[in-house]
Amino acid sequence: MSDTGIPDNLRAAVARTASVQRLLVSSDYDGCLAPIVSRPEDAKPNGTSISAIRAAGSLRDTEAAVISGRSLHDLRALSGLDDDSVTMVGSHGSEFTSGFGEQVTDDERALLDRIVKAFTHIADTHPGTTVEVKPISAALHVRNAAPDVADDALAQARSGPASWPGVQITEGKKVIELAVIETSKGHALEVLETEFGSDATVYIGDDVTDEKAFAHLTGEYDVSVKVGDGHTGARYRIADTDDVATLLELVVDLRRKAL
Repeated sequence: MSDTGIPDNLRAAVARTASVQRLLVSSDYDGCLAPIVSRPEDAKPNGTSISAIRAAGSLRDTEAAVISGRSLHDLRALSGLDDDSVTMVGSHGSEFTSGFGEQVTDDERALLDRIVKAFTHIADTHPGTTVEVKPISAALHVRNAAPDVADDALAQARSGPASWPGVQITEGKKVIELAVIETSKGHALEVLETEFGSDATVYIGDDVTDEKAFAHLTGEYDVSVKVGDGHTGARYRIADTDDVATLLELVVDLRRKAL
């Protein structure tokens, strides 16, 4: 481990990857660019990380992207990345600036309404749980509930709306999210890589939802980085959001030198 919090093998990998012709630099938002907080609407970003990923996007032959489970509207508002320097992708990789990867039907919107009603009923009977409604999904947050209350709320969600036909299930840290169309951060990376023509990708994530992105990155020069503890398919690991800021600054510095 180096004295900056960035493992030596990760530093060496970034040095190799920084020299490719076209590079995609990408990250999740919550738990990476911003710390996890009890109220999702209070997740303010690390200013150093925002400056660094914006700087990456300004470099020649380099694309920067943030891929988040949040709605695209909320992601832009919270991050402050509302210009064209960084590509923003919301709803776990399904919501692009041009719209959703697939058209949402009236039946799917009706299904989402049913999910929201079911989640609202669970939240009303489980203190400390809250419902977040997004364009194609709803999330039940249990972070602020007592452990037994949280477990019961999640169990009711799994046995209830999560079992309905047509529902796509994503579970993360103290949250279960149900979508009415398929979502995948791995697919989002594939779309971005194809559009940009990238030769390698750096992706930083911290949650179960990021594992699909990690699994997608199989190229020799791809760099997948897990933030925090827990099982992961990522090749490298760092401790926290402060290390994310340090890593992004390192990527920008080495990429600028390589160019």
